[in-house]
Amino acid sequence: MNAEFIINGKSKILSFEPDERLLITLRNHGYTEVKNGCLEGVCGACVILLNDKPVNSCQVLTASAAGETITTVQGIGTLHAPHIIQEAFVKVGAVQCGFCTPGMILVAYALLKENPDPSEEEIKLTLDGNLCRCTGYVKIIEAIQLAGKQLRHRQHKG
Repeated sequence: MNAEFIINGKSKILSFEPDERLLITLRNHGYTEVKNGCLEGVCGACVILLNDKPVNSCQVLTASAAGETITTVQGIGTLHAPHIIQEAFVKVGAVQCGFCTPGMILVAYALLKENPDPSEEEIKLTLDGNLCRCTGYVKIIEAIQLAGKQLRHRQHKG
């Protein structure tokens, strides 16, 4: 099958099998920033934004997302032009092995877009579906708080 998608702001036609999961389709087409973790929807490594909402791409049939807007972590920032959230993760040391980082950043992005001043409890609830085996989450929470503070500051200036 073939279908059109808007991925990171660009129209793309992707080919896939009728029963293929979106995670596999994206990775097969070079979007390796979407990580293949558990394939069961519990680790959050494969999180993408589907029409601006975080979803586990391993739980979405590709055909059901045809015509939709998909954002991977590279759609919000790159190595040479990082998003404030990505910079905050690096600054506070929230990145260790990096495997969970794309999913963590995308759920943080969705949270901060909706609520630029979340409580620690709201951040913890947002991270509930994202597993990290390295950090213990303390630095990840700090990074999201820092990014929120910087985003709020930017909004007040502009």
